[in-house]
Amino acid sequence: MSIVRDLGRTLSYSPNLDGEADPGEVVWTWVAYEDDPSQGKDRPVLVVGRRGSTVYGLMLSSQSERAGQRHWYSLGPGAWDREERPSFVRLDRVLELAEDSIRREGAVLGRPQFDRVAGVLRAQYDWS
Repeated sequence: MSIVRDLGRTLSYSPNLDGEADPGEVVWTWVAYEDDPSQGKDRPVLVVGRRGSTVYGLMLSSQSERAGQRHWYSLGPGAWDREERPSFVRLDRVLELAEDSIRREGAVLGRPQFDRVAGVLRAQYDWS
């Protein structure tokens, strides 16, 4: 896994629960900590794009202190969290994941929610 810095950031929505991670799906994978990349944790990631077997995603958090924080957007609860806690997606850290590093599909983010996230990414982060 690496952090994408200079990606042609194009969004698409095409979930297809076929075992592959597709844009619009929330999947589970190991994500390294920013301050210590040798450590990390298994967490949900919103897939926003893919190129071949490379998946581009944004990590999710259920930590309530994310509410109102810069670079975090509220998604609300979803099927990816067993406890149905509200989740937040981090908008400023794009993860580049190998398809085979993804542990499982968690859920599909609804089109209206995905479109709201996409709108913020286009308006504030120069995505297309």
